[in-house]
Amino acid sequence: MSSLALYPGSFDPLTYGHADVIARASRLFDRVVVAVLVNPGKAPWFTADERAAMIQEACTGLRVDVVTFDGLVAELARRQKASAIIRGLRGATDFDYERQMALMNRHLNSDIDTVFLMPAMEFGHISSTLVKEVVSLGGSVSGLVPPKIEARLQQRRAGSDGIRQD
Repeated sequence: MSSLALYPGSFDPLTYGHADVIARASRLFDRVVVAVLVNPGKAPWFTADERAAMIQEACTGLRVDVVTFDGLVAELARRQKASAIIRGLRGATDFDYERQMALMNRHLNSDIDTVFLMPAMEFGHISSTLVKEVVSLGGSVSGLVPPKIEARLQQRRAGSDGIRQD
């Protein structure tokens, strides 16, 4: 029987920390589905489809599928027939929130377990929020995101695609 893990998140944008967690998960599971959250309550820099395309490109060579979704992660896990939900932990401050989410997901879908993975130490400080903040203030995010994503962030900041994010 093959194993499938679901890695949900907003991934706005995908960072090297996310990519590291995806690579680690792909070594543990036969297949990983990266699920890009569509959340109308947030103001993402990239559409869900743009984020999904960037993730697919960054994960070439891995056993990874990318989907977009809205709604409950536990329900998506059921539909995808996932045996686990992957969550990345950067540090202790992430753990309490992620623990609550894991217990709620188990309440909603008793067949699902949450697996916590830590990215490599050099990626433990990276978050999408910090990446966007650095870019919006004119700083370099080289080494924090894949080069093609960095270029997309710089384009978005410059407004060359019609959207200015200041």
